[in-house]
Amino acid sequence: MRHFRLLVVGNGVSAYGSYLNLVALNVFIYEVTDSALAAGLFMAVRLMTSVVSGFVSGRLVSAYDRKRLMVGADLTQCVAMVALLIAPAGGRAGLLYVLAVVTGFCSTLSGVALRSSIPEIVGPELRVRANSLLATGRSLAMIAGFASAGVVVAQLGYVAAISLDAASFAVSASVLMSLPIRTRAEKVASAARGAQVPEGKQRGASGEGKAKNLGSLILLRAAPVLAVMIAVRAADGLGSSSHNVALPVYSSALDPSHPATFVSQFWATWAIGNIVMQQICGRWTGRDGRQGPGERAFAIGACVMSAAFIVVFAGLPTGVAVAAALVAGMADGLTEIAYVSRLQAAPDEQRGRLFGLSASVENTGFGLGMLVSGALLDRFTPLQVVGLLHGLAIALCLGMFVVLVRYGRTGGGAVPAAGASAADGAAPTAGPSAEGAAPPAGPSVESEAR
Repeated sequence: MRHFRLLVVGNGVSAYGSYLNLVALNVFIYEVTDSALAAGLFMAVRLMTSVVSGFVSGRLVSAYDRKRLMVGADLTQCVAMVALLIAPAGGRAGLLYVLAVVTGFCSTLSGVALRSSIPEIVGPELRVRANSLLATGRSLAMIAGFASAGVVVAQLGYVAAISLDAASFAVSASVLMSLPIRTRAEKVASAARGAQVPEGKQRGASGEGKAKNLGSLILLRAAPVLAVMIAVRAADGLGSSSHNVALPVYSSALDPSHPATFVSQFWATWAIGNIVMQQICGRWTGRDGRQGPGERAFAIGACVMSAAFIVVFAGLPTGVAVAAALVAGMADGLTEIAYVSRLQAAPDEQRGRLFGLSASVENTGFGLGMLVSGALLDRFTPLQVVGLLHGLAIALCLGMFVVLVRYGRTGGGAVPAAGASAADGAAPTAGPSAEGAAPPAGPSVESEAR
């Protein structure tokens, strides 16, 4: 875990730069273009790129060395930031949309590569603890990035903010290059290097290759619980977008003279709850072999999270609303760890495509939710909009409970054991575990978006 802790530090540094720029770039775009539409278009281009790149990233991390992909993604984003800085003032407006495509693609690729590599870096039995460390690092980076953005931009200017972001990616790439970590299973890495196949087995290998091209679909058919979890994450993306859009509106209605007060209280409290639960999940492993939260914990956490977000907008006293935000943060941290750890229980050759599919589904849900929430808020109250979209997530969670009950004794919800390919017809392991034992056991949506 020593090498992984260094990786967490490097990833946290790059995440800090990303969150800093999430604030700085939006203001910078408005200053350069003098158009609110341009700023919205930048975010839309970045989100759409993230949706499309999820599928591409899944294929890339299944075929190439993941460590090199992560280093390349960090260096590409660093170069893009530097190019924006040195570009003449007249050409920056066009470069901003190129930057949106580059950052959207590279951040998704890096996230998919890292999440799918964790079981190989630390071992399957430590993946829950590793996910906890990684999530905590990014949560702390989010707090630091958002908190310092205003100060950095106001005191040092946009050039300093963008330079910090470029430097953060350079630091992350340097840390990754220096660490002696393995990001691929040995047999998968050999196959990716083009290992020789005996002539008599070429036909069989060809059939296996075709099966692996459908790896994520085959795995989802073999593990319906996993498919329902991904659907719940899509609904969660819808709900997340609703409270992100509704929060400024609700906060302004609470205190028109200080519209940012409740927003700040909400996110600070949410972050505290998120970090606390991530640390609890990291210590979940015990002597009895439990490996952290599993499918039932995911379903319960998703229900509690959505219900808590609805309570935040119910017009209750501020203290109660802040307490609900704390509960929402804790439940969000629980579902994130449970979900990622569950996906990581898949065989290495299918894990990358699963995470790529998940990234696309989550970003699609979040993007669609932004459009729907914005349109609905013109006619309905924040409580009605948040209640509708988070209520959909609760309904899907109840459906997931039905799937868990149905497949709990038959093993239909389990993923194949790590190292065994679903395409090869390997028998699934025992049914889904409430404790998330491996196997089976997983801001997105990108972390920045959520």
